[in-house]
Amino acid sequence: MYEIEGIIITTGWSMDDVNKVKHFKDIATGVIDAYQKDLPNLLKRSNQTGFAQDEEKQKIGYWPSANYLRERTMFGSMLMGMDKIGVDNDSDGSNLIIQLADEDDNRPIWVTFWGGGNTLAQSIWQVQQTRSKSELKTFLNKLRVYAITDQDRPQKSSFEISSHAWMRRDFSDDLLFIWDECAWKYQNGTGKKKWSEYEKNIQNHGNLGSQYPKYKYGVEGDTPAFLHVLQNGLNNPDNPTQSSWGGFSKWGLGEDNIGSYVNYQRNEYNTCREYMDYFYPAIFNNFAARMDWAKEGKGNRNPIVAIDGDFSLDIITKNTPQGTKIILDASALSDPDGDTLNYKWWTQPEAGTYNGTVNILNSNSNKVTIEIPANSAGKNFHVVCEVTDNGTPKLTSYRRIIVEPTK
Repeated sequence: MYEIEGIIITTGWSMDDVNKVKHFKDIATGVIDAYQKDLPNLLKRSNQTGFAQDEEKQKIGYWPSANYLRERTMFGSMLMGMDKIGVDNDSDGSNLIIQLADEDDNRPIWVTFWGGGNTLAQSIWQVQQTRSKSELKTFLNKLRVYAITDQDRPQKSSFEISSHAWMRRDFSDDLLFIWDECAWKYQNGTGKKKWSEYEKNIQNHGNLGSQYPKYKYGVEGDTPAFLHVLQNGLNNPDNPTQSSWGGFSKWGLGEDNIGSYVNYQRNEYNTCREYMDYFYPAIFNNFAARMDWAKEGKGNRNPIVAIDGDFSLDIITKNTPQGTKIILDASALSDPDGDTLNYKWWTQPEAGTYNGTVNILNSNSNKVTIEIPANSAGKNFHVVCEVTDNGTPKLTSYRRIIVEPTK
């Protein structure tokens, strides 16, 4: 699972002035204060009765204390662009990233850029200057990046100005870097078009809702970076080709001709947009349901999907001979509220290596039969089990199964 290890305030397209950036810490603090007031209601969602003595060890469903979040909210780099990376640019944020990477914890550290990535770039520079090449490699291998466009530069200026290009060019073998130019645009524009839904279901729902502002440019445009790592059984964040609430991307050359996981190209962009359009209702309902809990201390909760008795959120792998059939059983699935459940099984062709048709029999039931194609040995295909309840609002959970046919 993920834990929020740091909230780092830095620069971006809408925060290119130091005084503006400093004001954003006040905004973050105000949201955390509101979160503290709503915590008694939110805790009920997970039947949580208090806070762990050591909050650095969290389990799924754990709501951290407000003080835990306050202690981890800090400033990062205040100066935009690659030419500012270096001496006299260290910050609490860049030091925190290094500290986290040095912990005895084998989980990756996801650094999501809702603005510019200059704070991470400074962290990399610090390690590069003070440690060996092998130690730098170890540091980079611990990190993952999801960048909402490239905001370490003035909007519409040259990509060469940005530290993002340096990170992707010089460390491409060791740093997983997702450069999104699709999911954020879809969410930004769609949220704006459907603003009335946010007014009704998000604003003024609890103290957190009172902090939710009217949009200025768009709605929730940075959120796909967070949704990419939100655990719902749909994807492994380390594989951006697995479509998720954070979109879809594929390894290729970015707009500056440097390699990373990208989606600005026509085919990848269209694929990403189709999935974002498909997932949008489930994404919004999930948000609205949590705001119900903030306001009322009650609401709908997501179904728990079990495949062949596996109740985890892990991706499941099945090895089955080609030309045969395999049964996938989700009948042990449960809903914490006793809601009626609807099933939908589908394949995601872009994620696998098998390009042919895969037949799923009884694809709207809790148990399906999949016909393994005769020519599929040595390849793989991805099956998604999607389960939606009939609560208010309707909530959806997933499990992804990777089928690897053998001879």
